[in-house]
Amino acid sequence: MHTVVPLAAEDLSMFGRDPWWLVAVKAVFCFAFLMVTVLFSIVWERKVVAWMQLRIGPNRHGPWGMLQSLADGIKLMLKEDVIVKRADKVVYVLAPVVAAIPAFMAIAVIPFGPAGNEISIFGQRTTMQLTDLPIAMLYILAVASVGIYGIVLAGWSSGSTYPLLGGLRSCAQMISYEIAMGAAFASVFLYSGSMSTSAIVEAQADRWYVLLLPVSFLIYIVTMIGETNRAPFDMPESEGDLVGGFNTEYSSIKFALFMLAEYVNMVTVSAVSVTLFLGGWRAPYPVSTFWEGANHGWWPMLWFVIKVQLLLFFFIWLRGTLPRVRYDQLMKLGWKVLIPISVLWLMLVATVRAMRNENYDFTSIVLYVAGGVIALLLLSVVVDIFRDKREKEAAVDEQPVAFDPMAGGFPVPPLPGQSLPPVPRRRSRRERELIVSGGPDTQSDGTRSDGKEASDG
Repeated sequence: MHTVVPLAAEDLSMFGRDPWWLVAVKAVFCFAFLMVTVLFSIVWERKVVAWMQLRIGPNRHGPWGMLQSLADGIKLMLKEDVIVKRADKVVYVLAPVVAAIPAFMAIAVIPFGPAGNEISIFGQRTTMQLTDLPIAMLYILAVASVGIYGIVLAGWSSGSTYPLLGGLRSCAQMISYEIAMGAAFASVFLYSGSMSTSAIVEAQADRWYVLLLPVSFLIYIVTMIGETNRAPFDMPESEGDLVGGFNTEYSSIKFALFMLAEYVNMVTVSAVSVTLFLGGWRAPYPVSTFWEGANHGWWPMLWFVIKVQLLLFFFIWLRGTLPRVRYDQLMKLGWKVLIPISVLWLMLVATVRAMRNENYDFTSIVLYVAGGVIALLLLSVVVDIFRDKREKEAAVDEQPVAFDPMAGGFPVPPLPGQSLPPVPRRRSRRERELIVSGGPDTQSDGTRSDGKEASDG
C-alpha cells in the first residue's frame, strides 16, 4: 500500500490549547486592535490628504485633532435613524451588519508573532495569534466573499434605483478582483507548501515573498484596492454617477457600520499582504542581522503594526493622487489584464516549483523559464500581426452602406456600418470674405457691403 504524504506538514499543535478566558482576551484584543487602528486611520487619512493638498485637516477635537474620528462616531450615533418607506425593512437593517461582521472575522487567523510560547499573559504562556487552520487563507477568502452580500443587499433593499446600481457595481467589481487575488494567493501556496498563515510566515525566514514573487505581490496590491472599493476603484460610491452608491438611503449608525466595514477591510487586506509577502511579524533585514531578539517576545508585534501602517499610508497616498477611473476601464483591468497575467504567472511558478522538485539546477530553471517567456511573447506578436492583417482586409472589403435617416417615415440613427450623409453648411463670414478678392463687396455671396444679409424684397 502507498502511504499518503501530506503536502503541508504544518505544526499547529500550539493552537487550541488556551483556556477559555485567554481565548476571550485574545478575541477582545483583536477587536480592539481593529477598532483603534480604524479610528487612527480615519484621522491619519484626513491629515495626510490635507497635507498633500496644502490644507489644515482636523485640528479641533483632541490634541492635533486626533479625536476627530471618535467625535464623528458619536455624531453618527446621535443622528436620526431613518428607514426608507419602500425598503424591505428586515434586509435593510441586516445589510450593514452582514457587511461589518465578516470584516472582523479574518483577523482571527493573522499571526502577530511566532507560533511558539513567546509571550506570557497573566502567567499563561501562549502564541501571539488567536487561532490557525490548515486552510486559513481559504477561510480569509470565504469571509471576504460574504461581505459582498451586505453591500448587494443594502442596494437592493433600499427600494431605490441608485443604491441598486451601486450594489450591482460593487458585486461585479469585487467578484472580478477576487479571481486575480485567489491566483496571487495560489503562487504563495505553491512556494510555502501550506495554506496556514503561521506556516507561510515561517517559510519566509530566509527571503520574503515580495522578492521571490514580485508579480503576485503587485497583483495583490491592485486587487486589494479593488476589493475594498477604495480610490481610484471606488465605483460603488462614485458620487458624480450614483449620488452616493449603495449606502445612499442609509443614515445614523447603519451608515457608520458601512464606513467601519470599509476601514476594517483596509486593515485586514493590509495584514494579509504583510503576512503573505512582507515577512509577517519578522523584523526587516537590517534589524534582524545585528539583533537576535528582534523576532522574539513582544517585538514582532511592533514590526507587524509598522508594516500594516505603511500599507495603510499607501492606500491614503493613492486616494490623494489618482483620479477615479471609468467603470469600463475598471472591469477591463480586472478581466483582460489582471486575470490573464495572474494565471500565466501561476503556471510559471508551478513550472519552476515542479522543476525544483525534480532536482533541476538553478541555471536550467532560469533558461527554461526565460525560453518559455520569450516563446509566449513571440506567439503574441504573431497573433497580433495576423489580427491586424485580418482587420485591414475586413476594412477594405467593407463597403459603405447607404443610409436614409427617413426610411421608416421618422428620423432614425445609423446602424453599425452606416454613416451619416454630409450636412450642407453655409460658409462662415470670414471664409466668404476670403473667397471674393478685390474688396469687401460680397453681394454675390448673399451679403451687402455693410455686412448685413441681403434681402430678397
